[in-house]
Amino acid sequence: QVQLVESGGGLVEAGESLRLSCAVSGNSFNIWVSGWYRQVPGRQRELVASITRRGTATYTDSVRGRFIVSAADANKMVYLQMNNLKREDTAVYYCKADLSFDSAYYEGTYTYWGQGTQVTVSS
Repeated sequence: QVQLVESGGGLVEAGESLRLSCAVSGNSFNIWVSGWYRQVPGRQRELVASITRRGTATYTDSVRGRFIVSAADANKMVYLQMNNLKREDTAVYYCKADLSFDSAYYEGTYTYWGQGTQVTVSS
């Protein structure tokens, strides 16, 4: 059983910072890519940042230079440092993991999501 649990969301003022954490629990799998997504009501969930098992990070244009994604323990812990937050960053932030299991019985790549954490930026 694989579970992702996000934490660190909250209410901040514009210009302030928050750090989100995502903890992945379970056994006998390898995480290939971890990602942070966000969603506001009425809009599609969008990719914010991702990081591969080897540490290659990518960012959507609107957060590049302000957000930093990092990982530890073979991506079982993933972080999103959000600096200089803007009102438009307000959303529910979700952690995602693309992984494969050690057991040959479960072939292929599987995707798991966390339950989300609310980030609200007031101006």
